[in-house]
Amino acid sequence: MRYLVRKILSLVVVLFFASIICFLIIHFIPGDPAQAMAGPGVSAEDVEKIRVSMGLDRPLVEQYITWMGDIITKGDFGESLINQEAIGPLMAERFANTLILSFCGIFFAIIIGIPFGIVSAIKQNSFIDLATMGFSILGVSMPIFWISLILILIFSVNLGIFPATGSGTVMHLVLPTIAIGLNSLAVIARMTRSSMLEVLRQDYIRTADAKGMPYSTVILKHALKNAMIPIITTIGIQFGYLLGGAVLTETVFVYPGIGRLLVNSITRRDYTTIQGCMLVITGLFVILNTIIDLLYHYFDPRIKKA
Repeated sequence: MRYLVRKILSLVVVLFFASIICFLIIHFIPGDPAQAMAGPGVSAEDVEKIRVSMGLDRPLVEQYITWMGDIITKGDFGESLINQEAIGPLMAERFANTLILSFCGIFFAIIIGIPFGIVSAIKQNSFIDLATMGFSILGVSMPIFWISLILILIFSVNLGIFPATGSGTVMHLVLPTIAIGLNSLAVIARMTRSSMLEVLRQDYIRTADAKGMPYSTVILKHALKNAMIPIITTIGIQFGYLLGGAVLTETVFVYPGIGRLLVNSITRRDYTTIQGCMLVITGLFVILNTIIDLLYHYFDPRIKKA
């Protein structure tokens, strides 16, 4: 319980500093939110009135306290500068779509990447190992936007199997899932191989094998479980990267997620929406890392004593 309390307190501190960074980045980038909201051809006096109405004339500390206070007490992220819609409900709808895509991507990466890594470790230096690791290097090297375009060209334009853009059905998720998960698949496969090779050389693995245990039990129950700590860390980090990769993937596939909302907001200089999207994505990444730390206890009880 003490460990859990420490982790929660650390989570709150990190989120606090992350919110400050998100807030300051928006205020220090070039451009004037009041001018963007007013549009071209508006007099300086009218722009100043808009700035006052938005509270931009107040000190940054006061603006930050008001902004965070509304988020914490009301769940109010403010209004969009472009269409004056509440940002919270808009992000909630888009963020749900991004979470679905990211979970599909990481699930695709895990169910293929971990078996690839296990087989490569068992068949070290064999043709299977070389082929699997060659595929992993290829997956790491290919940019997400390039993979997305190739998948659209092959499976949508040429073969007509999957829709190229949009959302609403499982078929719409297939190509974006492959595009966003392929890079993570390669990273997870490489990490699984490295971790498994280290564990397979340990004495307790040779002892379990010498006792006549089924080889599948030795690999899955003893070796894989003890190799999971770095793999879990990699999965957690990759899931965070998927949220970042969603910006590119959702733009290419015209998928209505928070990444596409962020890109559109940047294009239109909708500063309040950018600020909210950045805070939500950053917050999820930090929370996810805390969950990963807590999962370590299940796979390695020795961490409880650390």
